Amino acid sequence: MRVTAEMSLYPLDGQPLPKILAFIAEVASDARVEVVVNQLSTHVRGELDVVMAVLTAAVRRSFDAGGAQALVLKILNADLPIGERPILESPILEKT
Repeated sequence: MRVTAEMSLYPLDGQPLPKILAFIAEVASDARVEVVVNQLSTHVRGELDVVMAVLTAAVRRSFDAGGAQALVLKILNADLPIGERPILESPILEKT
């Protein structure tokens, strides 16, 4: 099953940017997943077992590096086109 995940890492102490960039680099280094980074989050797409294994390894490495951190993760059981702009279709949006 292919999935799409969206995640954001929040280091709670020290300088957050190096920890965030190291986490993203760890995830993106695995060629079995597709990764797209934007200003607010990182999207990962691939087979469920692979995505989970990649994320588990990256979280373990990041957490082992020290400091309190929070990872917010959403996983959808669909293969979304993460490299494209979303198409928003809604009756509410069509009225404006």
